[in-house]
Amino acid sequence: MEMLSARALQGEAPFYAAQGEECRLFEQAHASRLPLLIKGPTGCGKTRLVEHMAARLRRPLVTVSCHDDLSAADLVGRHLIEGGNTRWCDGPLTRAVRQGAICYLDEVVEARKDTTVVLHPLADDRRQLPIERSGELLEAAPDFMLVISYNPGYQNLLKGLKPSTRQRFVALCLDYPRPEIETQIVGTESACSAEVAARLVKLGQALRRLTEHDLEETASTRLLVMAARLHVAGLGLRAACQAAIVDALTDDADTAAALGEIVLAVIGNG
Repeated sequence: MEMLSARALQGEAPFYAAQGEECRLFEQAHASRLPLLIKGPTGCGKTRLVEHMAARLRRPLVTVSCHDDLSAADLVGRHLIEGGNTRWCDGPLTRAVRQGAICYLDEVVEARKDTTVVLHPLADDRRQLPIERSGELLEAAPDFMLVISYNPGYQNLLKGLKPSTRQRFVALCLDYPRPEIETQIVGTESACSAEVAARLVKLGQALRRLTEHDLEETASTRLLVMAARLHVAGLGLRAACQAAIVDALTDDADTAAALGEIVLAVIGNG
């Protein structure tokens, strides 16, 4: 559930190709002690942006991948019994608040509804975390920053942020990068040739234009990078695209066949 970023602690910024002013916005939000909401499709670089900025700002990063069973207690903490004694154990959000870390809640709408209530006093001028079970009212350290993300295109009526939550955050919208930037990303992340990177990006654009197939997600930059890495490791490019992109996007045989035809048209038999 939780991941601590060693790169952020060491100040080593992972590669990130900016699409616009998102890095500047992140820096200004941190300097102004404002929480940040990042919206964008799966695999467009939301998590990489947070990792990159945590390292640039030299702040520790605590990442929580949210899921259906994630509760407020999982974030804040709980009492544990050890050897017949009870002790309090901080959750990842509480530790980040104490340390002045950046706390990143990835796909926050997947978590249980009681989690957003906990975030409200942290995401406004109070910057406080009430810990009901221990009776503590924790003031956020000056460098603490709350960042949440979600994919607007993958929501339903039961999984969305309430206006009372959304309006506490500065919002940043990301999308898949422009072709020239995405080509740079694919090439840098996989060490493939510029020609292969360009062909993969062209394939990604073609797949994203599809409207007649019922795909929950489309070809993300992440999937293009995975295909490129398989190719660099020795797999044929078409086979790499089949494994990393087509078969990752669908289980339906007819849809997979249609996607495979697009791969053949763009990539060829190589």
